[in-house]
Amino acid sequence: MHFTSEQRLDEGVLEREFTLGEIPGILWTPASASAPAPLILLGHPPLGLRKMYPRLVARARHSAAEGFATATIELPGSGDRPRWPAAEQARADLRRAMEAGEPVSDEIVDALILPLVDKAVPEWQAALDALLSLPEIGGPVGYSGGVISIGIRLAVVEPRIVAAGFFAGSFVPRAMFEEARQVTIPLHVLLQWDDEGNDRQAALDLFDAFGSKEKSLHANVGGHTGVPQFAGDAAAQFFTRHLK
Repeated sequence: MHFTSEQRLDEGVLEREFTLGEIPGILWTPASASAPAPLILLGHPPLGLRKMYPRLVARARHSAAEGFATATIELPGSGDRPRWPAAEQARADLRRAMEAGEPVSDEIVDALILPLVDKAVPEWQAALDALLSLPEIGGPVGYSGGVISIGIRLAVVEPRIVAAGFFAGSFVPRAMFEEARQVTIPLHVLLQWDDEGNDRQAALDLFDAFGSKEKSLHANVGGHTGVPQFAGDAAAQFFTRHLK
């Protein structure tokens, strides 16, 4: 891990950009901590860190106020990373189907999500290795938001992640439902009831499939970007319970 820049935000939160090989990322750590901080990995959609930065830094500041360090990395094929023609084709197929008012086929969803999960999860694990080697980061580790299928795979294969907050707002391949049954860590799942791009029933079925003994579903009226502020507060309380 190589740090490329750093700045202090208004609240004293330290923001450092880094690279891990070809992968860019950002780490935020609380202004002051008497012991190494627990870590939350901030997931996000494949729109690029630059575009997602305002929402990511807001989440990081909120988490820092609770004593958590947070980190994120650029997803494969996004932002300034090398183009990924297969992913671009899958996105184009998705746009065409949605603009035509047609159902999004399983084939499109599989092509869009499964290769992304296969590439992104090992990169998240490599980033976690590097982050936990820093003296200011001590774990335990949570995962929050982003492409829900990436979170599912991480929850299954990464024992260092002990709790996860998922946003049921992205397409989920049918194959991921079987992986969801293998998830056993505590889960906090947020669902926007009127999400225009999400299949509500599929989201409910996915929640039912999770194998966790402790799982809660928090549904609010509104579209994809209409998440109320108190929903974020509830997610913060969830991580405080499980990471401190």
